[in-house]
Amino acid sequence: MSSRAAQLSITDPKVCRSYLVGTCPHDLFTNTKQDLGPCSRVHSEALKAEYEGLPEGERKKYGFEYDYMRDLQKYIDECNRRIDAAQRRLEKTPDEIRQTNVLLKAISDLGASIATGLLEVEVLGEMGEVGRAYDELFKVRQAQAAKAERERELKALSDTSGPSGHQKLQVCDVCGAYLSRLDNDRRLADHFFGKMHLGYAQMRKTYDAFPKDMRGRQRPMMMSGDDDMGGVPTGPGGGGYGDGWGKGPRGPRSGGGGGGGGYRGRGPRRGGW
Repeated sequence: MSSRAAQLSITDPKVCRSYLVGTCPHDLFTNTKQDLGPCSRVHSEALKAEYEGLPEGERKKYGFEYDYMRDLQKYIDECNRRIDAAQRRLEKTPDEIRQTNVLLKAISDLGASIATGLLEVEVLGEMGEVGRAYDELFKVRQAQAAKAERERELKALSDTSGPSGHQKLQVCDVCGAYLSRLDNDRRLADHFFGKMHLGYAQMRKTYDAFPKDMRGRQRPMMMSGDDDMGGVPTGPGGGGYGDGWGKGPRGPRSGGGGGGGGYRGRGPRRGGW
């Protein structure tokens, strides 16, 4: 690779521009579940040093920051899609929703029966109908027992709904991994400081650091007569080089700027663990 790199210039399309400008995404996830494999372009420390030694105006003329930003955008978008898909898998199934609604209605109906029964017991007692009052009280206690049973069933259903089950799985807003809210501090730390989480946190932080006006602006065009540009292509190609920008990734997810992160479970987001 070193002999090949020695024959290339920083403008050669075979050179990884993400590596020149910052950190190539392929280097962030080695030996993790999101391992992207080796980069298809050349990583040369000498070319990186040459690029970093250029005056700022010269670096801006090449527009490699736009290539780097689009590479980051690609992988952040893919991660966001995985997060959304993982979140959907944690939602209740239609049958679980139906069972929940049935139990809620039963609990409500039993609650109304209990209130009516207690009122009837009071009236009968005032009338001196002690025998009938005891009979009605027996029915009330049966309804109370039935209501308590339905409430236990509802709690059990809530605890085991969806693939998350009793583990109370939530989705990391930074890297999309599942994690149980029941895990101890050490397991949480292992996740937050793990290579995959930190890799996506770094990507999000780097992307967010680019000026916002760059995200909607087209990549600077190379001068066709400039021989030292090395024939840099301006159309879309492997690795995301060229112009043609989209809207960029959706807004930054919480925790994208560092080792921490946010988790999403079923229902409203929780404020903590």
